[in-house]
Amino acid sequence: MSTVASNNSSAVVDSTEAISALAKEKIRMQAQRYQRGSLTVMKRKSQPDVWAFRYYTEENGRRVYKRKIIGTVIEFPKRKDAEQQVTKLRVDVNEGAAYAPMTVEQLGVHFINHETPLKAHATREGYKNIIDTHVVPRWGQAALSSIKPIEVENWLRGLKRRDGKPASPGTKSKIRNVMSAMFSHAMRYGWASQNPITPVRTSSKRLQDPDLLTCEEFRDLLRVLDQRERVMVLLAGSTALRRGELFALRWKDVDLREQLVRVTHSIYRSVEGDTKTAGSRKPVPLPSMVVDELKQWKQATGYRTADDYLFASIQKNGEQPLQPDMILKNHIRPALKKLGIPKKVGWHTFRHGVADLLRRNGVDVKTAQELLRHANSRILMDIYQQTVTEERRAAQALAFNSIWEDNTDFSGQSSDRTHENPRQPQKEEVKPVIN
Repeated sequence: MSTVASNNSSAVVDSTEAISALAKEKIRMQAQRYQRGSLTVMKRKSQPDVWAFRYYTEENGRRVYKRKIIGTVIEFPKRKDAEQQVTKLRVDVNEGAAYAPMTVEQLGVHFINHETPLKAHATREGYKNIIDTHVVPRWGQAALSSIKPIEVENWLRGLKRRDGKPASPGTKSKIRNVMSAMFSHAMRYGWASQNPITPVRTSSKRLQDPDLLTCEEFRDLLRVLDQRERVMVLLAGSTALRRGELFALRWKDVDLREQLVRVTHSIYRSVEGDTKTAGSRKPVPLPSMVVDELKQWKQATGYRTADDYLFASIQKNGEQPLQPDMILKNHIRPALKKLGIPKKVGWHTFRHGVADLLRRNGVDVKTAQELLRHANSRILMDIYQQTVTEERRAAQALAFNSIWEDNTDFSGQSSDRTHENPRQPQKEEVKPVIN
């Protein structure tokens, strides 16, 4: 029998019992380091009662008890409302704790605080919205170890929007990816031994292809827009800038002589920050026509210094750009309705339009990826593989007509019929003119 000797005595004990005891003691000591604190109601004489969160910190080797007021019972009438406010505090208090019996909600708070600060503002807000709107209401109070892949997969399959309709595949895929990132974060901190979201299956396939404006529709739209909106649409439709990049542009980012735009930042809900990816921070060429329009707009706008936004808000004294949704609602969509174009158009429509034109004109994927500034070619390939109805019809006709190259009909008899694409006009026979 193997034995271990105590440092303080010569007593010999069974190794299995010793290891078990040491493991239990370690867990007990670690568990003490993770504190849930206490949430209680403090009575006040002349003011409303308040919720108070009590916890302790280690200062100079001593345990110091502290208290933080969460809010009044009027602000948080129910205990569960106050508990939600305590979640972030509890995570901060236990920062660095070796043993953390975390719930999914607590993990979400830690994930947002530590993983997203270096990401673009729009990305951070997107993560937070998904966690607060979808993940926490369903899984918030569940322990990390209790999450089962099949339960998450079944939940995503039955997920519905607020109007009761099924959630889109894209939404389900985003939720799944955020949850997977949360558990990867937990694994890095040693709070989870595996990622239960890895086996969860979702599809991000679109329910329908996005609307695209034809070249004629795009030209008609430009003709009916006022100068400011026309310049916006021209820039979006020629450079494929994302909406946040477009409205974050300042005149110092536009080089009219070199005919290019330097994308260095993005804006989301009036908060300016970094671009979506590192690959997004690349110069984008400008067509000559767009350069001419920009020169005219620079003369017309009241905000034309280097630090001014291209599309500054007069109501905000030029300190903020215009709101993209406001431009769509008040100018672009009414113009499309006036033209009788019933398509659903957003700012990303113009970006998709550029990708579609590149594909139609046979631009190779690598060049298109650089122009669109995608982080990888996979996203672009998904767009390149979406063909429009007319192209599908032409491809089908070309393949089917090859069957009848020998000009025979179903009975095997020779036929005088032509089997060229019926959408293409036939050449008329030119007869000599006899005077």
